[in-house]
Amino acid sequence: MLQLIDALLNYEFMRYSFISGLIAGLIAPLIGTFIVIRRLSLIADALSHVTLGGIAFGVYLSSITSFVINPLVSGIVFSVLGALGIERLRTVYKHYQELAIPIIMSLGIAVGILFLSLANGFNQDLFGYLFGSISAVSSADLTLISVIAVIVIFFIFLLYKEMFLVSFDEEYASVMNISKWIHFLFIIVVALVISASMRIVGILLVSALMTLPVASAMRITSSFKQLMIVSVILGEIAVISGLFLSFHLDISPGGTIVLVSILILLGTILLDRLGVRKNGKESQEV
Repeated sequence: MLQLIDALLNYEFMRYSFISGLIAGLIAPLIGTFIVIRRLSLIADALSHVTLGGIAFGVYLSSITSFVINPLVSGIVFSVLGALGIERLRTVYKHYQELAIPIIMSLGIAVGILFLSLANGFNQDLFGYLFGSISAVSSADLTLISVIAVIVIFFIFLLYKEMFLVSFDEEYASVMNISKWIHFLFIIVVALVISASMRIVGILLVSALMTLPVASAMRITSSFKQLMIVSVILGEIAVISGLFLSFHLDISPGGTIVLVSILILLGTILLDRLGVRKNGKESQEV
């Protein structure tokens, strides 16, 4: 622990990684709560693959032009476009809305492979985006991640009641004349959270940070607000523990954070079986 504290005090990249990890541990489970309740857990996987396509596109453009494009920015643009595409396809396939997710996921994978091949395959930066890197976060990345965090927190603060109704009963929300733009704004926020979190846990594992803390919290909470709070706490525990272990063991932070999240999930399941405040239903607030 002392070595980690010393590294945080002496190395800027360590501070950037740690702060961005704390931000990701906050906003990913926060928005992931609504994703899980709406049964859209796979949407994070779909958008992460679309984000990979955007990052590969940014790397490709940087390789053929004279100026450098931040792959994080191109990844955000692609992720938002993918999110809008999912919402559009959900309206096209009204009776088979789940088709929207594999369609967009397939598109993201195809675009990613295409631009990766044009950019002459993987490089160290791309591996950092795929699996997370404790030294990859720059000051510009941290600024962008912080801006996304502010957007996410304001979105939830201002539209909490509307999101609560939409998450638990879309038909009732429609009767209450809650604007359909809520769906579009929500999906865009999800895309932003994925883009903000991928630097720490990696594109391939970012959905785990959004869903595993929520899955764990569901076993030991009894209301929706409790679920949100406990999910964030467990997400932060996973991120801090994962960064600590990855620093000392010199391993990928993304995989380590997810493995810690899995251990937390197993622990909450055990607590549930021992009778510690089981939450078998979605929420008592409904």
